[in-house]
Amino acid sequence: MFSGFDIVIPVLVVFVLVILFAGIKTIPQGYNYTVERFGRYTKTLTPGLNIIIPFIDRIGAKMNMMEQVLEVPTQEVITKDNAIVSVDGVSFYQVLNAPQAAYQVSGLQNAILNLTMTNIRSVMGSMDLDELLSNRDAINERLLRIVDEAAHPWGIKMTRVEIKDINPPANLVESMARQMMAERDKRAQILAAEGLKAAQVLEAEGRKEAAFRDAEARERAAEAEARATQVVSEAIAKGDVQAVNYFVAQKYTDALAKIASANNSKIIMMPLEASALVGSLGGIGAIAKEVFGNGPSGALSRQSQRPPSVRSDDNS
Repeated sequence: MFSGFDIVIPVLVVFVLVILFAGIKTIPQGYNYTVERFGRYTKTLTPGLNIIIPFIDRIGAKMNMMEQVLEVPTQEVITKDNAIVSVDGVSFYQVLNAPQAAYQVSGLQNAILNLTMTNIRSVMGSMDLDELLSNRDAINERLLRIVDEAAHPWGIKMTRVEIKDINPPANLVESMARQMMAERDKRAQILAAEGLKAAQVLEAEGRKEAAFRDAEARERAAEAEARATQVVSEAIAKGDVQAVNYFVAQKYTDALAKIASANNSKIIMMPLEASALVGSLGGIGAIAKEVFGNGPSGALSRQSQRPPSVRSDDNS
C-alpha cells in the first residue's frame, strides 16, 4: 500500500513543473509581449527567454514590432475645383513602443486606416484637379508628415503613405483629352508661325544683302566710268582729237548693241554712214595703243578695223 507521503511527492513535482511552465515565456523574434499583474501593465518582454510570476503575472498584448503594410480602400474625394475622383492608397507603419500601441488606442490598425483616409480627403480636397494629378509626390510627403504626427502618441512610426491610383470620371477624362489635343495644336501653330517668321526674316536679310551688293557693284561701275571719262578728258586737254572719237564710238556701239539685242528688232536703221562708224572704231584702236601699249589692246584694234555686219534699209 502507498502511504500519504508517497502520494504528496509526485503531486509536488507536478505542481513545480506547472509553475515553471507557467513562469517561463519564450518570445519570438520581431515581437514584444506586455505583462499585466492583476490587470495592470508592469513590463514588456523582449525576444528570447523571459520569466514571470505564475498566476500573478499574465501576458497582455502581443505586439508585432516589424514594419507592416495597411491597404487603404478606394474612396471618393471632391477636389477644390469640384471634381470627383476615386483614390486608393497604401500605408506602412512600424510599432516602436509596444505599451503605447497596446494601451493608448483600441484597434491600432483600424485607427491608422481611418486616420489615413481622413487626411487623404483633407489634403487632396484642398487641391485643384490638375495639381492633384501632377504633384503626387508632394501629396505623399504631406500625408506622411500629417499622419505620422497624429499617430506618434500611439507609439508607432509611419514610414510611408503612398497614393496608388487617382481615377477621374470618364467624362472628365474625355474633356482632359480634348484639352490636351487643343494645347498640342496650339503649340504646333505657334511653332509654324515662328518658323514662317524666321524664314521671312532670313529672306529680308538676303534681299538686303543683295541690294547692298548691287549698290556696291553700281558704285564701282560708276567709279570706272568716271575714271574712263577722266582719261578721255585729259587726252582731249592734251589736244588728242582721237579721244573724242573713242568716247563717241563707245557710246555709239553701246546703243547699237542695245538695239540689236531687242527681240523685235529685225532691221536696224542706220542714221549715220557706216564709214563714220568705221572711222570711229579706228580712232578707238589708235587711242588704245597709245594708252595701253601694244598688249591685249592690239586685238581690240584689229577687231575694230572690221566693219560690223549691219543691214540698212533701202529707203534710208
